[in-house]
Amino acid sequence: MSDELLDAQAEPSDLAFESAIRPSKLEDFVGQVKVRAQIELLINAAKIQNRTADHILLAGPPGLGKTTLAMIVAKESDRPLRLTSGPAIQHAGDLAAILSSLSMGEVLFIDEIHRMSRSAEELLYLAMEDFRVDVMVGKGVGANSISLDIEPFTLVGATTRSGLLPNPLRDRFGFTANLDFYSNEELEQVVTRAASLMNLEISQESLSLIGARSRGTPRIANRLLRRVRDFALVHSGGKAGPEEVTAALDLYEIDHLGLDRLDRAVLEALIVRFAGKPVGLNNLSVALGEEQDTIETVVEPYLLRAGLIARTNRGRQATPAGYQHLGMPIPSSDQDLFD
Repeated sequence: MSDELLDAQAEPSDLAFESAIRPSKLEDFVGQVKVRAQIELLINAAKIQNRTADHILLAGPPGLGKTTLAMIVAKESDRPLRLTSGPAIQHAGDLAAILSSLSMGEVLFIDEIHRMSRSAEELLYLAMEDFRVDVMVGKGVGANSISLDIEPFTLVGATTRSGLLPNPLRDRFGFTANLDFYSNEELEQVVTRAASLMNLEISQESLSLIGARSRGTPRIANRLLRRVRDFALVHSGGKAGPEEVTAALDLYEIDHLGLDRLDRAVLEALIVRFAGKPVGLNNLSVALGEEQDTIETVVEPYLLRAGLIARTNRGRQATPAGYQHLGMPIPSSDQDLFD
């Protein structure tokens, strides 16, 4: 299910629970084994040398744990954490105010860092490299640049679109972590931990079913578990067996591969509305009445990973697996194309 749809369904109690189940130590963080080991090495090396840890860029689709990892970096480094986001930093002055107020060794987390303004990005180059900022004072011919030293800090940036980051900014990160989708087994571990915190009576088979329909994303797995909990409370006295799990996920239109209404709408548009021909992102967005960014960052990554669509030089196109998933016959021309 897309993050937008899930967020719309989330209640304050759900959001509080999501915060409660967020792991606070690397050893409790499920999945991303290599990334965890790499971050642990960075933190331990910085502690031994009594310095701030190198800047870290966390790249990957939504819901894989980038914010959680940033919080863990601060906690494991015994440093305070400052949270902000790229859309909130639209002027260099906004960023200068944040940077100048950082304490020694503080961890600054910028979510959606690719959405900062260009002027803020340019200010950040100098801050990351030399721990100083240049502030313009005055206007016109009387304007003057003043250089201010700032406390050494660790920047943790998160992005779902690393390709949109300019090279000078990307190069200033000491380490870039590319987060991968989770396996079904890892997602099963995630929901098992969450179910125990809920005191939910649920079988291992049921947990496996939820993991398999979670699109490789822990955030989605936890939210589907909550929907299953709600269904079980209403219909089966709180017991969540395989039948209750299947019925709950069917109610929320999550199929056996984890595709939701929007995912299937994209597939159907490619196959039916555009007759299997390659389609550009703009045309697909107009046909579905959805934002291009939603299709490209929320829907496409999983459909590509599942092998249901392909991106060709001419546009997006459903694969034979996409036809089969919707139970539609594969045109011979399309079959020849993908053979």
